[in-house]
Amino acid sequence: MKRSVRFPVPATLVRLLDRHPVPATLLRRLAYASIVANVAIVVTGGAVRLTASGLGCPTWPRCTDASYTTTAEMGVHGVIEFGNRLLTFAVGAIALATLLAVLAHRPRRTGLLGLAVAVFLGIPAQAVIGGITVLTNLNPWVVGLHFLASMAVIAAAYALWRRVVDPDGPAVPVAPRPLRTLALLTTAVSVAVLVVGTWVTGSGPHAGDHGAARNGLDPETISQVHADGVFLLIGLSVALVLAFRAVDATGPARAALVLVAVELGQGLIGFVQYFTHLPAVLVAAHMLGSCLVLLATLGMLWSTRQRRPVTADPASPPTVQRVPATV
Repeated sequence: MKRSVRFPVPATLVRLLDRHPVPATLLRRLAYASIVANVAIVVTGGAVRLTASGLGCPTWPRCTDASYTTTAEMGVHGVIEFGNRLLTFAVGAIALATLLAVLAHRPRRTGLLGLAVAVFLGIPAQAVIGGITVLTNLNPWVVGLHFLASMAVIAAAYALWRRVVDPDGPAVPVAPRPLRTLALLTTAVSVAVLVVGTWVTGSGPHAGDHGAARNGLDPETISQVHADGVFLLIGLSVALVLAFRAVDATGPARAALVLVAVELGQGLIGFVQYFTHLPAVLVAAHMLGSCLVLLATLGMLWSTRQRRPVTADPASPPTVQRVPATV
């Protein structure tokens, strides 16, 4: 029998939270804010790289060997890098507030605490990976890992938000098994496209510092591999739209259509930035688009099943509560 994961909570904290319960509306807003904050730090982290400020603070966890903060001698690059480090504390504060809200929410709900802990612990883990990128002089493989770790935290934050929004009853499929399998395959291809995208970035000109190394891959070849993956992803997503409509799965079809729209927008940015020699503004937009593709993919995947609300009368059949498919 599957057992839920339990985390020890100090009794004093439990009593304090019992006296100040958090309403469901606030919990939903905090969970949503956690998604937005983690997307924002991906974009600001991209700004650090695109302005060649990756070594604005040349060491970690200090900004210099003698100071935890930037100094006037370090100029604008130091300010940009240190500012991004400070933003990590803001993102962490939102994650902590969300975790405390989960603990204080009444009635207590299964599945929330583990996800909230995962999002909260993901923030310091990201800080450590970011520190390693600095200590390795912006090694492109570590930089790529830093981005992918951010995607993992965003995915956990999305899962938490959906668990907060969804009712507590059992999850019920709303599409046939073959189409749910196709949705999983599309999700896997979406993740693969994100991974290959980091290889493209690691081979390109925006290294984060003028002296940082590149990964050695041929930019044109790896860009073509990335583009091929994008074409495959769009093809699978269009197939999902048509297949969901064929079986009258309205919610999944709508979510898949949103995914196609986001993919087309992201693909357009990608092609324009490639043929205009990667201007920084478009690269930043492409990073934001990567986050949106991930969220749209997760929204499509979640839409293939819905949770039934818990009913007070066991004799009455539960009804499916429709919830938003995407952020």
